[in-house]
Amino acid sequence: MLRQLAAILATTALLAPLGCGGGTQTTRTADPLVQAPTPTPTPTGPDPKPVLVETKPGPEVAPDPVVEQRPAGTPKTLSKTVERGLTWLASAQLEGGGWGQGDEAARLRPNEPKVGIANVADSSMALLAFLRSGSTAASGPFKAVVDRGLGYVISQIEESDSDSLYVSSVRGTRVQMKIGQYVDTFAALMVLTEAKGKMKDPAGNARLDAALKKVVRKVEKNQRDNGSWDDKGWAPVLSQALAAKGMNRAAQGGAQVSKQVLMRIEEQAKRGQMSATGSAGVGLYGEAAASANIRDDAETKKAKASSLKQKAAKSTPSPMSQSPDAPSKAEIAAADAEASAATKDAVDKERALVARLQDASFIQGFGNNGGEEFLSYLLISETLVQSGGQEWARWDGAITQLVDKVQNEDGSWTGHHCITGRTFCTAAALLVLMGDRTPATHNVIATSK
Repeated sequence: MLRQLAAILATTALLAPLGCGGGTQTTRTADPLVQAPTPTPTPTGPDPKPVLVETKPGPEVAPDPVVEQRPAGTPKTLSKTVERGLTWLASAQLEGGGWGQGDEAARLRPNEPKVGIANVADSSMALLAFLRSGSTAASGPFKAVVDRGLGYVISQIEESDSDSLYVSSVRGTRVQMKIGQYVDTFAALMVLTEAKGKMKDPAGNARLDAALKKVVRKVEKNQRDNGSWDDKGWAPVLSQALAAKGMNRAAQGGAQVSKQVLMRIEEQAKRGQMSATGSAGVGLYGEAAASANIRDDAETKKAKASSLKQKAAKSTPSPMSQSPDAPSKAEIAAADAEASAATKDAVDKERALVARLQDASFIQGFGNNGGEEFLSYLLISETLVQSGGQEWARWDGAITQLVDKVQNEDGSWTGHHCITGRTFCTAAALLVLMGDRTPATHNVIATSK
């Protein structure tokens, strides 16, 4: 696979397919190894001191204590490539704490926000990269960057209404147009879940928890009966994957999440309808999204089964004094069975995915590197790392080689079709390179019935 992906890289560097969803030819604005114009936002660096069908979520249950998340694999030392990317990303942070789209293709769409206007999706992707690298709002070389960034995202959520699926008034971004108008909401859900409990002080943690709860309720309330949220955009299957991942991660992190919503996500992924109709005809997008959804569902069910066993182990062995909240043997057995079945589905899906990775045209996606490709590679990495083994090691080595070679000289990455903004592409590329730092958890799952 390693040699094959290297060959694919050489091929994709020369390809310029038809424009996304249109009939005009797209061209690469520059060779990926040649430095492009530097961004104009106010420079900020590291800290010098190191409307839809309404669904009813149903009754809720109080969450159990949360166990701190851990990386899914054994994290590698951050490479020089990653360090350069993080430095560039920090320099692109805007004065208000958020990130804009970054440099775009020469021809912007009408009414598309220009460089210098922050948005939640790009900001959340950037923050995820910093969090995965080890910085939080309270510690790490980029703690000031993370603190300001989370402040921007949380403030946008606080200012949003309670009912719609929007978390920001910024409309018409390239990412929204390409993978769905609610991508800001789903990306924010992911970053809030990952930053949970890692703010500078208790007040900051409480503020983040309130924002996370608000977003979860928005997502629950606006889920369609078929398990999706939106089918607009060029490849909405990718934002569907972010939504599914965000809700599963929220549940894994101890947030109260509707069991019905999670079931609909699982059923939607297994039906494959969104992968077929929402992938712009690009197999890479649909398969990466579906595999991620099914694996995330399995991890949530495994964590739930584990939490029930932990509860049972802590309960008093005497039936007379046993807590009424202690799970029964039947409940534990049912959770184990669900987890086993979900894991088998995930393994089967991943075997099919690995087989597709032998196909050069599949890995090329649309034909050259856009944000959609980087995001798809990220979804694949986050899927395969959960099981580990040789397939993960081979994929990680191959995709690292690919992504390393298309980094710009200034440390950023650029898309050459559809999602072309440097913020999104740089953040997604960094997350691919840090796939071994994908969070996993053994904490208690808090789902409603």
